[in-house]
Amino acid sequence: MRSPTVPALVALAFVAALLAFALAVSVPVSEASASTSNATTTVSNAATAAPASTGTTAKPNTTNATADAPTIVSVYPNPAARNDAGEFVVVRVPPETNVSGWHLDDGESTADLPNATVSGRVALSTDPETARNRTNVRVLPLSGHLSLANGGETVRLASDDRTVSVSYDDAPEGERWHRTGDGWAWEPLGATDFEVGRAGPANATAFVLPDSPEIPVETLRSADRRLLLAGYTFASERAVAAAKAAARRGVEVRVLVDGGPVGGMPRRQADALDSLADAGIEVRVVDGPLARYDFHHPKYAVADDRALVLTENWKPAGTGGKGSRGWGVVVESPGTADHLAKVFAADAGWRDAIPWSEFREDAEFEDSNPANGSFPSDISPASVEVDSTEVLVAPDNAESELVGLLDSANDSVRIQQAGIGSPSQPFLRAAIRAAERGVEVRILLSGVWYAEEENRALADRVNDRAESRDLPVEARLADPHGRYEKVHAKGVVVDGEAAVVGSLNWNNNSARDNREVAVVLRGAEVAGFYAGAFDADWSASGEGGANRVPVGLLVAVAIGALAAILLARTEVTFENE
Repeated sequence: MRSPTVPALVALAFVAALLAFALAVSVPVSEASASTSNATTTVSNAATAAPASTGTTAKPNTTNATADAPTIVSVYPNPAARNDAGEFVVVRVPPETNVSGWHLDDGESTADLPNATVSGRVALSTDPETARNRTNVRVLPLSGHLSLANGGETVRLASDDRTVSVSYDDAPEGERWHRTGDGWAWEPLGATDFEVGRAGPANATAFVLPDSPEIPVETLRSADRRLLLAGYTFASERAVAAAKAAARRGVEVRVLVDGGPVGGMPRRQADALDSLADAGIEVRVVDGPLARYDFHHPKYAVADDRALVLTENWKPAGTGGKGSRGWGVVVESPGTADHLAKVFAADAGWRDAIPWSEFREDAEFEDSNPANGSFPSDISPASVEVDSTEVLVAPDNAESELVGLLDSANDSVRIQQAGIGSPSQPFLRAAIRAAERGVEVRILLSGVWYAEEENRALADRVNDRAESRDLPVEARLADPHGRYEKVHAKGVVVDGEAAVVGSLNWNNNSARDNREVAVVLRGAEVAGFYAGAFDADWSASGEGGANRVPVGLLVAVAIGALAAILLARTEVTFENE
């Protein structure tokens, strides 16, 4: 076999690179698939549930445990405090039980329970004053010494004739080892356990952004009694003005935002929150060592008995209509509004919700350039009927509910997302399972420059799988054609009968570690609105345009490559691998 010469090798490498480039850019963008299970846990203070956050194996060793005896339900060994101040163990005791004959021990030291008659759940601590700032459960003092090891150990609750014990491994800071229906799991202290908030028929206003930026502001302006504003960021001058005007009318106005958004808190937002606080509005920031979630990422408002749920942030690019393609809905439903108000109260009332005046003392703010784009109003808002509404909350219930909805699809699934975390993402895998059942699945991802490479790679994987297995699924990158700047929506339409609108991104961190809020809107009329909006964006982002390189250019490249080979004047032979 003849070996290729150096010029031939150079020409060959050139051809290979060009062909790889041609193949990469000539195919419509595609997407990947994924699946995971999400277990939620229940908290002792009627607060909330979060998925297991470590690979720790539960070891609930119990001896002589009976229905009429106290039982350990959670252990908090690693507080986010110096010297682990405020450690505690929560036990559940039968009604009117005197616990003076019981003690806690870890095999090295022992602490006695007090002479007290209690019922239900109580926390036990050798540092009761600090522990009371960590839990809403009644705290009883222990006499003696007990230090819960962060590296893991076995804790025993015992009397003269009965013993109940529980073991744990490495304890994450600020999390508790908690008994759930499926075993034991680590969860953030104070994590909530909201069930899906279900409400019956209602009227709603369905809209998209940037086409209808007036609707969020009009909703805020309409409040007469209460106005609760929850967001990841809050820098919209129009929303600030509406909130301040509501406060002047005597409306109860409260604002809750994240304290550490990616890239830092913009100085523009700090000025907005200063303005709200100066107007006497309660502003709180989720942050600090007791923060239960990675990010407070929802985008919603409660205005009296109306619930406004968005995919977009409270800033010019989002609700201001200056850039992002987003979905939103205003549901006229007391049940939906009240459920969101409970979520707000749970998040604003926990110890990680810091008053703005306290937070800003040591905070640093970043300069930013607000979006100022101008876009046409192609898609008009619509007054629609909703058969029923379901409020989903992450990490409590959103993942399992959305996977269940996708698994129920019979005809079609439309997905519009800024991006998808990985091929193994549970929502994507559920969508692929739908395609394997014969359901038509379409996925539209953002084509904005900073997300294009990642989204294109994921989309290619989906399309390659579709082609190799003859599945009815296709993924594309959005081509706005000047109608919006980038896709920021987190929207889904299933069978033209249910639409999902909210802050839940298609990645595991969003579903399992963030506070997120989304609504499932059931009914052909409301789902039809979002299906139509999706179809318009899908059609505009067809197989040509931004997702392909012109065929003529590819032909010219191939001809040039062939010429380079001929000029090398040598025979090139390859071995089979």
